[in-house]
Parts: sequence; C-alpha cells; structure tokens
Amino acid sequence: MATILAVGIATLDIINTVACYPAEDDEVRALSQQQVRGGNATNTLTVLSQLGHQSHWAGVLIDESDADIIKQALHRYQIDFSHCQYLTEGKVPTSYITLNEATASRTIVHHRDCPELSFDHFKTLKLEQFDWVHFEGRNISELKKMLVWLKQQYPALPCSLEVEKPRNDIEALFELPDVLMFSKPYVQSRGYDDAATFLGSLAETAIMSCSWGESGAWLKHNNAIVHSPAFPPERVIDTLGAGDTFNAGLISALVQKQTAQQALTYACQLAGKKCGQTGFDNLLASS
Repeated sequence: MATILAVGIATLDIINTVACYPAEDDEVRALSQQQVRGGNATNTLTVLSQLGHQSHWAGVLIDESDADIIKQALHRYQIDFSHCQYLTEGKVPTSYITLNEATASRTIVHHRDCPELSFDHFKTLKLEQFDWVHFEGRNISELKKMLVWLKQQYPALPCSLEVEKPRNDIEALFELPDVLMFSKPYVQSRGYDDAATFLGSLAETAIMSCSWGESGAWLKHNNAIVHSPAFPPERVIDTLGAGDTFNAGLISALVQKQTAQQALTYACQLAGKKCGQTGFDNLLASS
C-alpha cells in the first residue's frame, strides 16, 4: 500500500443529533452529543488508514486541551502527525454540527482562531518518503506556493486537490495538481446544474472528478467522461464526511493504478457505506 500525506485542517466537531431541524428561535433537546475529531484532510486519512495505507497529516496544532481529542483520534487510526506546525496561542478550529435524524442532513457552524499551515513550514517536509500528497483547497496564496514548489522539487510525486467551496482565486490552482476533486456546491456556485456539463467545460489538465450526491459521480480522464451511480445504504444515517470518504476511495484506487471507471465506482461505493453509519469507525466491516 501507499504512504500518503494530506495537508489541511483538523477540527473539534461537537455534534448534536436532533429529531428534526429546529425552526429559528426554537429550543430543542438533543438526542445525543459527541465530541470527535473532524476536518476534511484528517477524515480522508482516517479512511485511507482503514484501507491499509500509511497516513500522514500536515496541518496546524494548537497547544491546548481540545487538541488532545484530535491527537487521540489520530493515534487510534495510526495517522502520523509529526509533520504538523505547532503553535502555543490560539484555539483548535471547532465545528458545531446539528445532525437531523429525520433526514441525515448536517448543518455546520464553524469557528476558528488558528492560522493555516504556512508554505515555509511545508517546504521543510521530506516529501520523498510519500507516494501521494493530497491538499484541501483552502489558504489559496500559500497553497499555490506549495503546489508550485512540489512540482518543481518532486515532479514525479502525484498530488490531488479537493475543491469543496468557492474561494477567491482557487481557479488559479487548477493547472497544478494531477487530480482535481470537485464538490456539488462548488460546481453549482459556478452556475452549472450537472457535473458532466461542468467537467466538459474544463480544459483537461488533470484527472477531474465531481460527486453529486444521490446521482452518483462523474470523472473526466483522457477527454472522456465516465459516470458511476450512487450506492445508497438501506437507510441514510449520517452524511457527514461522505465527500471526504469519496476522496479517500478515489485516491486509494488511483494510487493502485485502477482504471478511471473502477476508481470512480469504488469511491461511490465507499461513500455510500459511510452514509449508512455514524462516524468513520469500522467503515470496512461487513454489513
């Protein structure tokens, strides 16, 4: 299996499960509450670790008590975080999540007092030990420096970029990664109503995927667009992190040289499995 580095954030997720989403100014009782590690990059690594890959995270850790929850979760899945940038001031990014039991929707309010990983720190990492590098599409100015430097110093090292949200100048990054992973909200923000039309509008500089919920996902490679249906569970329980799981499945399949169709189908199957359970524990266990 591969040795994979993901660059992004880790969060403390405080998840309140409610019977149905409250109306404004309502006061409701939560059915349950969890405090768990979250964040796109570390979610993806949690899945990759279960798939047998050696997983490493590079991000920012604040020296404060809530960081212990994150560290414990990373240890549990053998995710190496020795590449992180450590700071003594600030606060671990925190997401307050309302999970609607009736529909499995999740509403997130995010707070952060934590800087992004700097390019100066990233360029100190010994990247020759990795088979793949995955980036969250955030902190665009520093991220562009990282991607340019990676391609200059390690041209044979494949990398992927998650494009989850519209951010200023994120399109300037699209020519740099080997794999681009687009989300439905990003594509809709560009004025498109379907993934295939959006992917067809782009000049092919990389393998490009776009997940579209219950409609499945599309992937463009060698100027051909392939589709995989979704694989929904019998009951949708928790969609939180389904996109991160899809990305992990795609990376795992591509690093193992599977075909575009095989990789896309596997990613959709894995994301469907995630939607049928709470959290990421035992994701590969038989149903």
